[in-house]
Amino acid sequence: MIKNINIPKHWQVKILGEVCEIKSGKNQSKVINPNGKYPIYGSSGIFGYADEYICSEGTTIIGRKGTINSPIYVKTKFWNVDTAFGLCSKEGLNGKFLYYFCRGFNFHKLDKSTTIPSLSKRDLLSIDIPIPPLNEQLAIVSRIEELLSDLENGKQQLQTAQQQLEIYRQSLLKWAFEGKLTNKNIKDGELPKGWKLRKISELSNVVRGGSPRPAGDPKFYDGKIPFLKVRDITKNSNAFITTFEYTIKEAGLYKTRQIRPNTLLLSNSGATLGVPKICMIDATMNDGIAAFLDLDERSNLYLYYFWLSKTRELRNINMGAAQPNLNTDIIKNYFVPYCSFDEQKLIVDELESKLTVCDKIEETISQSLQQAETLKQSILKKAFEGKLTKQ
Repeated sequence: MIKNINIPKHWQVKILGEVCEIKSGKNQSKVINPNGKYPIYGSSGIFGYADEYICSEGTTIIGRKGTINSPIYVKTKFWNVDTAFGLCSKEGLNGKFLYYFCRGFNFHKLDKSTTIPSLSKRDLLSIDIPIPPLNEQLAIVSRIEELLSDLENGKQQLQTAQQQLEIYRQSLLKWAFEGKLTNKNIKDGELPKGWKLRKISELSNVVRGGSPRPAGDPKFYDGKIPFLKVRDITKNSNAFITTFEYTIKEAGLYKTRQIRPNTLLLSNSGATLGVPKICMIDATMNDGIAAFLDLDERSNLYLYYFWLSKTRELRNINMGAAQPNLNTDIIKNYFVPYCSFDEQKLIVDELESKLTVCDKIEETISQSLQQAETLKQSILKKAFEGKLTKQ
C-alpha cells in the first residue's frame, strides 16, 4: 500500500477500482478469425485476430494466470483471452499513466497460488494508486518515456556488445584450430607446417555411458559411487567437473561405465548436447555422456576447446529431432587439426588468456544490464512519488 508515502500534497491516493474498469477476458475460440480486424491478446502478446473486441484503445493488459508481472499497453481495440485482464482507465486517469504505474508495481506480491502465478480481480481493484492532476500525469508520462528511451538505447548498445563478444569468442576458437593463434601468415584452408588432420578414433576410444534400469530403482541408485548425468556437464561453463549430485550403488556398476580422473567427456543427448568437460574424479556416467578413453592427457584441454568450438555444429546435426542424439560413430569420425603437445599447450594458454579477458568484459556488461534494470525501476518509483517532474 502507498498511503504513507510522501507524495505531493495536491495528489490523491485512490484504489484502482475507483479510477479504472477491469474487464475480464473471454475464450477466443468462437471469435477467432485469421482475417479479423482486432488483435487477440494474452499476457504474452498477440496470438490471433477476431471480428469482435472487448477492450477499447489505450488499455493495459495484466495476466490473470501465468505471466502476471509483464503489463502490455495496447493502442488499438482488442479481444483479451480468459487468462488476461484489461485495465481500462476512467475519466481523470491517463491510460499511459496507468500502464507505467503497472510497470512499476510488483504484482507477484498479490499472488496467493502455490503452483501457477495467479491474480484475482478483487485484489487488483483494491490496489492503491497515486493520482496527480491530469496535466501532471501527461508530463510524468512524457518524462518517463524520455528517460526509458535513453535507457533502452543504452541497453541495446550493451546487448550488441554482448553479441559481438560472443562472435569474437567463436572466432578465437576457430582461429585456434586453424593454427592462427600460434602461426603467422596462415592461408585459409591450409594447416601450419607439422600439423595433421587426425580422426578422433585415432586418438582415443570413444564410448558411451550407461544407465541402470529402471531409473531411480533403489537397488541401483542413491549409493556412494558418483554417477554423472548430462546436468553435471551443462550446469556451468567450467572446464572441469570436481563435484557430483547423483550416486549409484555397487549393483549398478555392471550397468554403467566407469571413468577415471582426467577423462574428457562430451554430452551427447538432449538439447544441450555437444558440451565438453574434463572429469577430475573417479565416477560413472549415464548414457547421455560420451567419454574419450585412452586419450593422452596432454591433449585433454586442447580437445576440450576443440569440442567447445564444435558445439553449435553438433547441435545443428540433430536440429529438428524430437530427442537430439549424438552417436559415438559421429564423434569418432570427426577430424581434429592436430599438432605437437608443446604447440597444443601454447594454443591452450593463448586461448585461456584471451577468453579470460572476454569473461571479464562479459561480467561488466551483465552488471551494467542489471544496473539498467534497477535504474528503470528507480525511474518508475520516483515518477509515482512525484519526484520526476517539477511540481
